[in-house]
Amino acid sequence: MTDSGKLDFGILLLLAEQEFVRGLRAATAEQGFTDQGRSDGFVLRTLGDGPTTIGGMAERLEITKQGASQLADDMERRGYVERRPDPSDARVRLLHLTDRGQAALKAARKYHQAYERRLRTRFGDQAVDGLRDVLAAMAGESEVITPHFKALMY
Repeated sequence: MTDSGKLDFGILLLLAEQEFVRGLRAATAEQGFTDQGRSDGFVLRTLGDGPTTIGGMAERLEITKQGASQLADDMERRGYVERRPDPSDARVRLLHLTDRGQAALKAARKYHQAYERRLRTRFGDQAVDGLRDVLAAMAGESEVITPHFKALMY
């Protein structure tokens, strides 16, 4: 605690994010998605926007192609994504969400929306809209509007 008796702002943000993720993991686990990894949500939302190559996913997520390939391999092994030939170029393999991947994405989106509804019920629309504005400003407008975050909108 600081001298004023308030928890450090950065710690508060971290704790709020951790609690949100705990709730998300519990909610999706109840629906059979007990094997979710730390990056799965980003990949699911990226591919929910449509199939893409490893390079395309790497670009959207701002990670290396090697990192994207490792994520895809792991998620393919767990049944969330699959590779298919590109209909316009059979040499290219596209990542697609499987039915399981689409269901996991739907479950996560449902949790996100329900969480925000609970906040609105408890604190009111004005408070939640204000919080959204503050968080967006903290993230920086250039970050919020980048293509890889477009896929994260619901």
